Amino acid sequence: MTTTPTVLTPEVLIIGGGPAGLTAAAALAPRVAGEVLVLDREEIAGGIPRHSDHIGYGMRDLRRVMTGPAYARHLVSRALTAGATLLTEATVTHWTGDHAVEFTSPRGRRRVEARAVVLATGARERPRAARRIPGDRPAGVYTTGQLQNEVHLHHRAVGRRAVVVGGELVSWSAVVTLREAGCETGLMVSRYPRTESYAAFNAAGRALLRVPVAHRGRVTRIQGRGRVEAVELEDLDTGARRTVECDTVVFTGDWIPDNELARAAGLDLDTGTLGPLVDTSLRTSRAGVFAVGNLLHPVDTADVAALDGAHVARQVESWLSGSPRPAPAHGVRLLAEAPLRWVSPGLLRPGDPAPPRGRLLLWTDRLVRVPRVAVVQDGRVVARRTLPWPAAPGRVFRVPWSVLKGLDPRGGPVTLTLR
Repeated sequence: MTTTPTVLTPEVLIIGGGPAGLTAAAALAPRVAGEVLVLDREEIAGGIPRHSDHIGYGMRDLRRVMTGPAYARHLVSRALTAGATLLTEATVTHWTGDHAVEFTSPRGRRRVEARAVVLATGARERPRAARRIPGDRPAGVYTTGQLQNEVHLHHRAVGRRAVVVGGELVSWSAVVTLREAGCETGLMVSRYPRTESYAAFNAAGRALLRVPVAHRGRVTRIQGRGRVEAVELEDLDTGARRTVECDTVVFTGDWIPDNELARAAGLDLDTGTLGPLVDTSLRTSRAGVFAVGNLLHPVDTADVAALDGAHVARQVESWLSGSPRPAPAHGVRLLAEAPLRWVSPGLLRPGDPAPPRGRLLLWTDRLVRVPRVAVVQDGRVVARRTLPWPAAPGRVFRVPWSVLKGLDPRGGPVTLTLR
């Protein structure tokens, strides 16, 4: 027998209970007339920080340093105290209208019809299958998120010797988790000439954690029947291959947005980030639907995602108040040129506010120690800016919003590049 789902009618629906979604909920709940409802598919809300059991969270948004689990608990508590409603184990299955979705949970099937929707579904690391690593299919292969979930939430043992694939900040987080689980990291593998993470973390990792790094390398095969026994490693410069014994492999970084709901809604997607295309107000191509956090820029730190949430709350409040809304097609497209891969936000509309923190977020595939950013529109260089911080693979490159001051709001697309 088919039953009609219960209908919930909040003022604002937020899908995703990570730092961005929870921060938006905490900001909106006291300021809107109706309910602010947060749906999260996990048993416990908080996003990735809830199983990242190390310090480093909360610096930009809370002005303090916390462990990941403490940070997640704080954000949940703040949202609930502000008056938001939080439903966990709630998986959104499909859209039923422009601002309406259906979700399932242990409490049954329900429909939500809201005035505004905020997508805060975050990003995830590409697993082994998405990276097309051939070989056997043994146990002992993880992403960082899976590893931390197993160790910190379920307190399960992993192996004794691991190879970590990737050299991003999250890669060192995986090393710390492996160490806490009693597993030695025998090797870290990075395809770049230098490890992608910040120099301070790289130096500390090598000195304190004593992890050797194979630069310009890639894993070409995993070996093992019941359990991982070894990986085959290729030197990208010479083509030489060698076998490294291990019983655990952790694939880190190489992030992709959790964009399934955005795609199902038919929202315009950014071809660089693969997340929704948004303007500086974080509006998507569907009126009344906004997007925030690492769904837009895979991937930045949790506190930056949280500040996205604070930013979008003001824009949602403006939308609900009936403020003038720009025509969907009106705006200047922002594009990235190699070695830059993407820029977020990707659309500039006249009269809109600056993006969160007054920064454009970009991703580079090549290290540029002294980046000279050029802004080009209609074949003309409208701005140049030399920045005192490097553009490095594996982490977000931040460019001041002021570089766009000279562009023509009625002109063609704007391209940002490094020269």
